[in-house]
Parts: sequence; structure tokens; C-alpha cells
Amino acid sequence: MRSTYLAKPSEVEHNWYVVDATDIPLGRLSAAVASILRGKNKPTFTTNVDTGDNVIIVNAEKIRLTGRKADRKIYYHHTLHPGGLKQVTAGHLRETNPTRLLEISIKGMLPKNTLGRTQFLKLHVYAGPEHKNAAQQPKALDISKLI
Repeated sequence: MRSTYLAKPSEVEHNWYVVDATDIPLGRLSAAVASILRGKNKPTFTTNVDTGDNVIIVNAEKIRLTGRKADRKIYYHHTLHPGGLKQVTAGHLRETNPTRLLEISIKGMLPKNTLGRTQFLKLHVYAGPEHKNAAQQPKALDISKLI
């Protein structure tokens, strides 16, 4: 009888990847990156162990919003004060804080538990083409093969 392989946290190797977000639709990029953060692209994927890799996203300001999402997609948050419901469109968020737009999208695709929160910490988003993680020697990842 074969037994199912279960990864142990001490055996998992976390790689570093860099992804260029230029002209890639927001949802497709987010789904692919969330899958890599969870480790679903590895044969050793285990649901209760962090088997994912670190992902660096550059050029977040050049992400593509398809259709009329720039005008019609609205993100809400509340200040916890009376009358404190705030809203911002996806287009305005892309102009003012493009890293936050990607972070919101990817975080929504991760598990809502402590494991998902630790997986989210392995995401590094930069608005421009430069990043601060050159010491980790990230490999370039062609996201078009994953979507």
C-alpha cells in the first residue's frame, strides 16, 4: 500500500521568483502568484504546510485592468468610526498606490487563517522596475506559461 507524501516544514525549500507585471491582467496575475505563494506548483504541496515560494512583483503600476474595471470596480474599507465607510475605484488605486491594488487582490486568494497570513508575507510588490531583493538571487518567472 502506498502512503501519501506529507511535506515537513524543515524539508521545504523556498525559492525566490521575480515577475514583471507589465500589461498582464490583474486577476490572472493574482491567481498565478497566489498559487506560487501557496506552493501548488510543486509536487510536494501539502495543505497544512507552507510549501510556497517567495515572489517579487515589479512594475505594478503597469498592471492591466480589463473592461471597465478601472471605473466600476470599487474597493471599500471602514475607519471604524460612525459614517466611516470609504471607497476608492480600482483605477484611482492603481494611480495612487499600485502595490496596494495587487496586495488586496492576491491576499483575497489566499487561505483566511494563520497559514495564509504567513504565505502573504512572502509577497514583495514594487511599483517600479527596481527591487530591493537582489541578494536573494531571484529567478525570472514567465507568468504567461502559468496563466
